[in-house]
Amino acid sequence: MKVALILEDMPESQEMLREVAQTAFPGIRVCCAADIASALNLLQKFEFDLALIDLSLQDGDGTKVIEAMAARFPNSVIVVATIFDDDAHLFPALRAGAHGYLLKDQPPEQLVNQLHGISAGHPALSPAIARRLLNHFRVDQELGSIEVAEEISLTSREREVLVQLARGVSISEIGALIGISRHTVSDHVKKIYRKLNISSRAEAALQARNMGLA
Repeated sequence: MKVALILEDMPESQEMLREVAQTAFPGIRVCCAADIASALNLLQKFEFDLALIDLSLQDGDGTKVIEAMAARFPNSVIVVATIFDDDAHLFPALRAGAHGYLLKDQPPEQLVNQLHGISAGHPALSPAIARRLLNHFRVDQELGSIEVAEEISLTSREREVLVQLARGVSISEIGALIGISRHTVSDHVKKIYRKLNISSRAEAALQARNMGLA
């Protein structure tokens, strides 16, 4: 690893992540940004092979930077560094292109060890995140496929919306794609969540896959 991007708006956390990166990869050059706009600007100036990206920032969602970096530097390693360990943050970040997901409340030396594993081909995952991922796949295997009755309960329009949800498309973009208003899309999403007894995009993606829609 030669050049790293750190996107973190808290000065203390930013400095901690800088030290973690430099300890894990001695000699690495580190560029820091405190907001999405600055991070996107840095992507145009430097060639990064590593990024540590927070998700909740003052000017938006860090997944925007994940997507931009994955597109610009497809061989880079992108690791989320956040305090959020829930599905609503985890799965969108992974779908956006993140290769790892670390929780910042771990001791710095543990973060260093997890980053060290990248060189050996191991994904940088906090233990709690690894367990969450394994649990999701275990539940998915136990469920098998969704019962026909549940699948039929969705209208053709609702299935169309579910497919786009599974792809990570935003509500407004779904409306533009299928020619309906964002408010109508929101109504469809509420009905889908209610019918399938789910509450997040990550669960919607799993259900869509089980139904053969994604």
